[in-house]
Amino acid sequence: MTDSDLHAAEQQLAEIARVLAEGIVQALPGWVVAAVASRSHDMDAETRQAAEAAGTAAAADIGGDLARLLAADIDDQQENPLAVLRRAVLYPTEVLIDAGAVPVERDDFAVEQFPDDVYDLTPVSFADIHPDLQSPGLTWGAAKAFVHRRRHR
Repeated sequence: MTDSDLHAAEQQLAEIARVLAEGIVQALPGWVVAAVASRSHDMDAETRQAAEAAGTAAAADIGGDLARLLAADIDDQQENPLAVLRRAVLYPTEVLIDAGAVPVERDDFAVEQFPDDVYDLTPVSFADIHPDLQSPGLTWGAAKAFVHRRRHR
């Protein structure tokens, strides 16, 4: 692979990262509201308003974290976008706690891996946030692996 080919692959990775980050930012507000609704028996107007505000905050905060991660060179990335996305669980969790929702029973793995996720909301994949995110998430991972392999072989 020539330097020009590697540069083109890196440019393609950057575009895929942009699409993934934009999709996550667009999907997070709706996911937060849906997550609150899934664990709240009667979501009153106040709780809905809090969930919507939390969704907006999640999109801004997590979106910023994702932008910083994905702007970094792949050799400097210490985590992946799904790990960053999983931190969004904090937003619906705070709304649910404030609304007095009862935590759910979780298996040992969930308790160990995600101790603060008392409502079992942690996404397993990008599709758990929105189905349209699965393909960009997988494409990003494959593109990153391709660039990494080409750089380091």
